[in-house]
Amino acid sequence: LLGVSNIIVIVFVECSIVAMGNPTSDEPTVVATPNSDTPSTTSNTCEPNSAAPPPRFYPIGTPGQPWTPSDCDEWKARTSLQRSYRHEVLDRLHRDSIDESLFDIVRYGQLSCDPDRYPLYAVQTKDWTSSVDKPRLLVTGGVHGYETSGVQGAIRFLQTEAKNYADRFRMSVMPCVSPWAYEHVQRWNAEAMDPNRSFRWGGPTEEAEAVTKYWKAAEEKTTSSESHRFSSRIIHVDLHETTDTDATEFMPAKHAKAGLPYETETIPDGFYLVGDSLDPPLDFLSAVIEAVKEVTHIAPPDEKGTIIDEPAVREGVILVPTKELGLCCSVTGGRYVATTEVYPDSEGMTREDCDLAQVKAVVGALEFVIAKMDVEKKEKHG
Repeated sequence: LLGVSNIIVIVFVECSIVAMGNPTSDEPTVVATPNSDTPSTTSNTCEPNSAAPPPRFYPIGTPGQPWTPSDCDEWKARTSLQRSYRHEVLDRLHRDSIDESLFDIVRYGQLSCDPDRYPLYAVQTKDWTSSVDKPRLLVTGGVHGYETSGVQGAIRFLQTEAKNYADRFRMSVMPCVSPWAYEHVQRWNAEAMDPNRSFRWGGPTEEAEAVTKYWKAAEEKTTSSESHRFSSRIIHVDLHETTDTDATEFMPAKHAKAGLPYETETIPDGFYLVGDSLDPPLDFLSAVIEAVKEVTHIAPPDEKGTIIDEPAVREGVILVPTKELGLCCSVTGGRYVATTEVYPDSEGMTREDCDLAQVKAVVGALEFVIAKMDVEKKEKHG
C-alpha cells in the first residue's frame, strides 16, 4: 500500500475555540480518533487554548512526537522471524523450473544486518546487459516484505511465463528486494525505514540503493543506438499488495513514527494499479487491468471517486508522482511502469489467486508492448 492522506478532525470545545496546531510543535492539538486506544477528551473549562493530549493509537513512542532512535529500537525488538527467505525464495530460484539456458542467477548485493542470511539475487536473461535490439523488462517484488504475492508472484512468473518472452525482451526479475522484511513480515526494513520511499540515487535504504546500482550498471554496459527504435522501451512492473493489516498495523505505525495523528484507512476491495502522474500511458495501464480481470476483480472507487484518496482516472488506475515520492517503479525512468496492488483479504481470494494476478499483470504489460511494436513495424513497412 502506498499510503493515504492524513485525516484530521478539529474538535471545538464549548466556550472556546481550539485551533489545530502542528503535532510536532509545542502548540496544543486536539484530534478526534475514534479507533485509538485512548479516547479523545475535551476540557470542561472555558480557558482559551485548553486541549486534550493527543490520543495513543500505537504502543510505541510518545503521541504527537516523532520517534526517537530508542523508539525505533523498541519497534525492531517487537518483530520476530516468521518465515524463511532461504527456503521460500532462494531455494525455489535454484531448484525449480528456471531455464538456465536462457537465464542467469546473479547476486547483486546483500543486507548489512546479516550478509550471509540476506544475499540479494536477480534472475536475468543472458542478454540483459547487451545492446541487442530488444525492449527491457524489470520486475521487482518484495519491496515491502509483508506483501507475499509480490515475492511469490515474481517467482511464479519466472517459472511459468518468462521463457515465453525471452526472445523478445531483455528481462530481469528481482523477486525479493527486502528479505529481512519478508522474513519478519514487515513493511519497513531492519532500520524501521520504508524502502519504497527511498528509490533515489544515494537514498537512505540499502535495499533501494542496491536496486538502483544494479539498474545503473546495466544501463552503463548497454551501448545505445538511435537506430534501435525498440531498445529504448523500458517496462517496469513493481509487485505489491494492499492488505487489511495496512489499517491495523502498518499505517498506524507509519503515522506514530512521524508523530502524526491517525484515524483509519479505507482498504480498496480489489486489484488496482498505481501509475506515474507525469505523462502516464493510460492505455498501457488499462491493458494491465484487463489482463488481471481474468483472475480477480478490480477495486471500485469510493463515493468520492478515489482509491486510497487518489482520483481513479480509469478503472482501477490511480496516478501519483512516483519519482518525487521515491517509489521503486520510478527507478528505471521507463515509459511503461506500474505498481500493482493485489488485495489478498477479499472474500474467496486465495494465495494462488494473488500470485496469478501478479503474473497476469506482468504478462499484460508485455503483451501490450508487443502489440504496440507490431503495429509500428507494420506502419514502417507500409
